[in-house]
Amino acid sequence: MAMRREIVGIDGPEALERALRAAYYVADDRLATAAYLALALGKPLLLEGAPGVGKTEAAKAISGILGRGLIRLQCYEGIDASAALYEWNYPRQMLAIRQAGDKPVDVWKDEFLIERPMLAALRAPEHLVLLIDEIDRADHEFEAFLLEFLSDFTISIPERGTLKAYERPVVILTSNRTRELHEALRRRCVYHWIDYPDPAREAEIVMLRAPGIAEATARAVVAAVARLRREPLVKPPGVAETVDWAEAATLLAERGSPWPVAFRRAIGVALKDEEDLAYIAPRLDQILAEAVG
Repeated sequence: MAMRREIVGIDGPEALERALRAAYYVADDRLATAAYLALALGKPLLLEGAPGVGKTEAAKAISGILGRGLIRLQCYEGIDASAALYEWNYPRQMLAIRQAGDKPVDVWKDEFLIERPMLAALRAPEHLVLLIDEIDRADHEFEAFLLEFLSDFTISIPERGTLKAYERPVVILTSNRTRELHEALRRRCVYHWIDYPDPAREAEIVMLRAPGIAEATARAVVAAVARLRREPLVKPPGVAETVDWAEAATLLAERGSPWPVAFRRAIGVALKDEEDLAYIAPRLDQILAEAVG
């Protein structure tokens, strides 16, 4: 059974939700509950959802309210232990051997060890939050390699032995679900699916992240983005694009572009793929007119 961990100033999901909002992240009750349980039980938090729904931003906000630095392991196809755990600085080792001459030299000391994100989080769990971002981009072999770390929070270094965290690090994994994750990995985590926020919450996010945006503008851009997300786009706009589009359109409106012309001129802030722009162009005016009302 995982040991319970005290979280200073946060005595439940509601308190965590308020703390996240103060950090400019609007979480619903389900996300706040999952995050609180992961923190309190000392278990990794697995966040899945479409690109752009705020998974990485959630990790950043959690690290902020905990007062810890965020160390990010960006996954990719072919990632291996040397990118995730550690490497030995072979040039420095060879230089030390040459400089030592006939004297013995310990080339397995810390000064020759290059920490990668997982080792850094293991050795300084009270200072860091480890974000394993887009784990679905990695292959199954790397996913299997993570299992020991997420179970026991240990790392084996052949030249040094096994290192174990004296307290469980805070670990957050994200996945865009481009492939299914192994069941063994899921069992080790507290799980939450992040969907696109409902219109009222997304408008709230826009006004929180961009305080100069009028409520009418926020609601209009949210309505337009919701319509765009229903289209078969290569890259549907995420929440960050909603905020950026509202800011960009407001800036153009302040410079003389009327509504909804300002939205149309700033469309490159919301859609960032040439095929998507070409596909939506014939219907963009209608979408904007309906959104602006």
